Amino acid sequence: MKLSEIYAIANAIAPKSLSDEYCAQAGAYDNSGVLVDAGEEIVGVLFSLDLSDGAIDRAIEMGANLILTHHPMIYGKIDHARLDGDNLTERKLVKCLKKGISVISMHLNLDCAEDGIDESLMQGVMLSAAKTTGAGMDVTQKKPQESTAVAVMHPLSQGGYGRVYDVEETTLGALAEELKKTFSSQRIFFYGDRKRTISRAASFCGAGVDEGTLQFAKKQGADVMISADFKHHFITGALESGMAVIVLTHYASEEYGYKKYYEKIRRQIGIPCAYHTDEHLL
Repeated sequence: MKLSEIYAIANAIAPKSLSDEYCAQAGAYDNSGVLVDAGEEIVGVLFSLDLSDGAIDRAIEMGANLILTHHPMIYGKIDHARLDGDNLTERKLVKCLKKGISVISMHLNLDCAEDGIDESLMQGVMLSAAKTTGAGMDVTQKKPQESTAVAVMHPLSQGGYGRVYDVEETTLGALAEELKKTFSSQRIFFYGDRKRTISRAASFCGAGVDEGTLQFAKKQGADVMISADFKHHFITGALESGMAVIVLTHYASEEYGYKKYYEKIRRQIGIPCAYHTDEHLL
């Protein structure tokens, strides 16, 4: 397949225009799309949240010459005239080029897309809360709007980012423990009374918490904020605002949704696909 054909499939699910729309609305920056074109026909695709050394080695081993990531391989500027492998980004870029590996990154557009990474985080939280009660509610089979009142912080033409929503009533400690199972992570921890009742949650995939999200979550009646990479003063701010806090690793908060994206794309292309997980980051 041509690189452009695979990108068209990836972009149809999570349009690059959503990244542009979110950046304009939230004052953000992104670098999604085709970031490396090695000029070869694509014979295999490896999906990985990051362009890690492990992902590159796995692609070489399986003979894949496209790596499709969530986090952009090149995020800031490469601002000198030659690629000499002096820093980590350049070293990986040189390695990919030498091996004829192209790279596509789908970042904020995939965070915000319908059924994308942020919405998937919400679905995982809802499912985890339901499991703690034994209710057996399969929220993955419903549109969230059908089963709970959802407020979206940054609504876009499709999807959006940052959500507050009802969950099956549970306790903070039980929810945190069930989240470990749902997101395959043992590095989830929480701030607050473990016996506290939780019935409404706010979640933001990745490093999404700031003053604005704190205010939004509180205004929308959240009992708990769930995200990753919390700065200390945002934790204290949430607690002093009457909300508990659950902290996931950045990786765990996003891989759950990225795997769903992989499943959608691999069913649409007729070449070998594989998924790589950097287990040590979960």
